[in-house]
Amino acid sequence: FACNTHELVLLALQNTKLVCVARKMAALKRFVPMFDRILVERLAPETKTKGGILIPEKAQSKAHEGVVRCAGPGAMKEDGSFAPIGVKAGDKVLLPEYGGTKVVLDNEDYFLYREGDLLGKFTSS
Repeated sequence: FACNTHELVLLALQNTKLVCVARKMAALKRFVPMFDRILVERLAPETKTKGGILIPEKAQSKAHEGVVRCAGPGAMKEDGSFAPIGVKAGDKVLLPEYGGTKVVLDNEDYFLYREGDLLGKFTSS
């Protein structure tokens, strides 16, 4: 099978991305939050306006949105059972301006929040 140099570079880049994603997923599989805690990856702040104007770094606001990566079983009730958590992995959530505990897994920054600290969940509809 024959490839040109451009195709080989693209193949190498795709392979590198797959390896990075696989390592990231392995780190997340090893970590399970306790009780009603939720592990969130903050989304990067917007660097461009809808009109295409670049926003300077100092003017960029802190990201208040994130994606849930994993969640604990829920808060424990008095009878020993768990109250289910209202979010699941992959949900996009609204975060408070301050709070959360920073966790670094395989050089990636994540934040731990209690379920009650999340301000809301975005739905697809």
